[in-house]
Amino acid sequence: MFKKNFSKIFILIAAFFLIVAVGVSLYYYKVFISPNIYTDNKEKTYINISQSVDTPDSVIKILQERVRVKNLNSLKKAIKKFQYATVRSGHYEVHNGMGNKELINMLQRGLQKPVRVTFNNIRTKEQLAGVLSKQLMPDSVSILTLLNDSEYLARYGLNPENVLVTFIPNTYEFFWNVDEGKIFERMYREYEKFWTPERREKATEIPLTPIEVSILASIVEEETNKSYEYSTVAGLYVNRLKRKIPLQADPTVKYAIGDFEIRRVLNVHLDIDSPYNTYRYRGLPPGPIRIPSVQTIDAVLNYEEHNYIYMVAKETLNGEHNFASTLREHNNNANKYRRALNRLNIYN
Repeated sequence: MFKKNFSKIFILIAAFFLIVAVGVSLYYYKVFISPNIYTDNKEKTYINISQSVDTPDSVIKILQERVRVKNLNSLKKAIKKFQYATVRSGHYEVHNGMGNKELINMLQRGLQKPVRVTFNNIRTKEQLAGVLSKQLMPDSVSILTLLNDSEYLARYGLNPENVLVTFIPNTYEFFWNVDEGKIFERMYREYEKFWTPERREKATEIPLTPIEVSILASIVEEETNKSYEYSTVAGLYVNRLKRKIPLQADPTVKYAIGDFEIRRVLNVHLDIDSPYNTYRYRGLPPGPIRIPSVQTIDAVLNYEEHNYIYMVAKETLNGEHNFASTLREHNNNANKYRRALNRLNIYN
């Protein structure tokens, strides 16, 4: 009889603990493992946590701006359970159906996703700082301040006028919370890798320094929107540099004025006193007038050898140019261009 009673008690106790275990497991699954984060259209989304965010509650607010939290109470319980207190800045990927434990583990360990940063068609440091700040955590003021820091740039043999040559247009991966110093250091490493011994040797043969090649490439790229003309235009300017003839490049005047929309450069524009005005000052300007593409830099390094020293836009106004070796020939080409502009009433 005793044995029978003992067996019943044992079974009841075992059943009780089994029920408790199942209940605990279900609770654990519901609070920590089960899906609780839902994104729009079931796509991945991303949240950015800046350095100014210092509490889990602030993180929850950012999260709720980007996704739907099914059970906010369970998320808060999970935060307390896993002792998520130290907030780590970064760019984090959140997927549809994410559980609280998975989310908190990612945030606690700072498992952020790299950001693919792209920049092209940049003319000024202000423009570059704005583009980078839209893709990374540092604001444009911080980036611009560094790009204007003469003492800092001198360590790299650069200055605020020519610093843009170190930014080679491409797509790069960064962690979103990188600071402006790390951004520049990375770009300088990429710049050093770009300037291979072969490219440096070609620059020396011109002869120009890598910085000067990029400055010239920036002028070439602004001078024509036809990439097949790059090497021809580059050869023309190399001829002028070797003969010590002023470049007289209209794009440098537009840069000096700060107006890139001018369609017709007039004598009044040529009077501006600026080291970027290549009508008044011989040689290259102190810095690039845009960030040149790799294609244009290589076009300068592999410039076309010819006798041209003059160029003017074609009268067709299709973006192509007429090139000339003599002033007489150039004046004829220039007159065709002026007549074309006059017919269209383009005077500025």
